[in-house]
Amino acid sequence: MEIIKEPMQGLWLLKPKVFADHRGHFYESYRADFFGKSGLNINFVQDNQSLSGKGIVRGLHFQAPPHAQDKLVRVVSGAVLDVVVDIRKQSPTYGKAFAVELTAENFLMLFIPKGFAHGFATLSDNTIFQYKCSDYYAPSAEGGILWSSPSLQINWGVDQPILSEKDKLHPDFSVFESPF
Repeated sequence: MEIIKEPMQGLWLLKPKVFADHRGHFYESYRADFFGKSGLNINFVQDNQSLSGKGIVRGLHFQAPPHAQDKLVRVVSGAVLDVVVDIRKQSPTYGKAFAVELTAENFLMLFIPKGFAHGFATLSDNTIFQYKCSDYYAPSAEGGILWSSPSLQINWGVDQPILSEKDKLHPDFSVFESPF
């Protein structure tokens, strides 16, 4: 596994070493020793998985302290445009977004540290998205930002997104007050 890009402090785009032959492929999707050698001793405690059809937008979500989460995300089947927004008030990239296409074919993974809002748009049917979390889901700590906030200038790559009712009601970034 290698860090191929750090678009914002602590945000890592990762590429595992994939072993492929006529039978298919194999790769390690997580190694604690790699993260430890890279300066992160994270205890992931919960794995989540979603299945979505094409055109679904989920996010932008986060959990506030004391239940903030580091996440390691990847696509098992299909493709997403994965989007994060830096909501760390003291960060030089506060309010900046980063987007990357994660697919079952490119094997890319994204490590998202605490202090980022996260979401994704599915680019194909039957997309399976997995993520590891460093804290348990805590409904009292969940928060969000409106996916379509004009000041974030995110091109989700979806013409008519399908959203949950909850995601439609998150505050616009222009009035958002970060807990980080």
